[in-house]
Amino acid sequence: MNATVAASASPLLANIPSPPQGVWYIGPIPLRAYALCIIAGIVLAVWISSRRWIARGGREGTVVDVAVWAVPFGLIGGRLYHVATDWYKYFGPDRNPLDALKVWEGGLGIWGAVALGAVGAWIGCRQRGVPLPAFADTVAPGLVLAQAVGRLGNWFNQELYGGPTTVPWGLEIYRRIDPDTGLADPIAGVAVDPTPITVVHPTFLYELLWNVGVFLLVLWADRKFRMGHGRVFALYVAGYTAGRVWIEMMRSDEATHILGIRINVFTSLVVFLGAVIYLLVVRGKREDPALLAGKPYPDDIPSTTAPGESSGTEDSDKTEDSDEESRDRTADDDDPEPKRSNGDGDKSENSHEDEPKNADEDEAESKGSDADTKDSDEEPAEPATASKQDDGKATKSETDTKDAKTQS
Repeated sequence: MNATVAASASPLLANIPSPPQGVWYIGPIPLRAYALCIIAGIVLAVWISSRRWIARGGREGTVVDVAVWAVPFGLIGGRLYHVATDWYKYFGPDRNPLDALKVWEGGLGIWGAVALGAVGAWIGCRQRGVPLPAFADTVAPGLVLAQAVGRLGNWFNQELYGGPTTVPWGLEIYRRIDPDTGLADPIAGVAVDPTPITVVHPTFLYELLWNVGVFLLVLWADRKFRMGHGRVFALYVAGYTAGRVWIEMMRSDEATHILGIRINVFTSLVVFLGAVIYLLVVRGKREDPALLAGKPYPDDIPSTTAPGESSGTEDSDKTEDSDEESRDRTADDDDPEPKRSNGDGDKSENSHEDEPKNADEDEAESKGSDADTKDSDEEPAEPATASKQDDGKATKSETDTKDAKTQS
């Protein structure tokens, strides 16, 4: 037993034990702690971001809608970055390229996850009609806290640790084997011997605690200065990369090196400088809450009509109905064919007037008109008779007058 392991056995030291296994089976289905930690981090990030988005004036459900795009893009981007920087683990002699698809065994590069995840978030923000910088500021604290939770998955997998140490918080690493074959299996195996093979710096724990500190820093700065236009996200990136540089240099696992330095150290430095420049150049307070409302949902139809008044939708429906009725009437008027009657009793009044008259009816009408003409010709005779009677009375009166004179 080496000195480090011997020291770890001392009762005066309280080393951090590794889990004896990181995979459990429910029948033939594996339940992997690494995957559960990633999922838990995503759920926590979405919950925190949703609360922050609503508090800033956004609509409930927007964060989930954007996350549907951002999360898959981020997982793919993280895996692509890991495979690209650690390609020798999957390609070359005695390597299986299909192992690059085994995400559950660990290996998600944060830089690829952020880069491609941002593309997914951009797509989601465009669909919801919200500004990407404001959305990035909202989700920044949740992202760094999700990274902290995800680091617990590295603890279950016994990976991403540092060099040997004698510090009291050293991490014990066990030898895991496949119970069925007896072969070494650091990821899916089980530790059958509780004696550690080495004690190392728990760099996963260092990064977890650093991320929690960045989470608190970002929350404080956002509330203190009411930052906007992507500056909260830039502060998160700068804070995270500042810690990742020194933590990365402590790690002892295999990695790609450039000039004897791990590639992620260079990446962290470049991203850190970019984030600081953004913080110095971009200015401005938070965006107007009205911009965060986004596009309305399909079932979002505001009702502004008073009780008893018809809505614009009802009016438009009535207008469409009246237009259809008008078109139907016009079509009937333009129809050149007369309507046919369904029976003998359904004849119209015009049909009686237009029927041809027979000869008897014409003769009766002619006689009636002649009789009326004769009556009209004989009516003036009555005044003539009355005139003759008046003349007779006048002659008789004159005769009586003459007789009276003769007698006298």
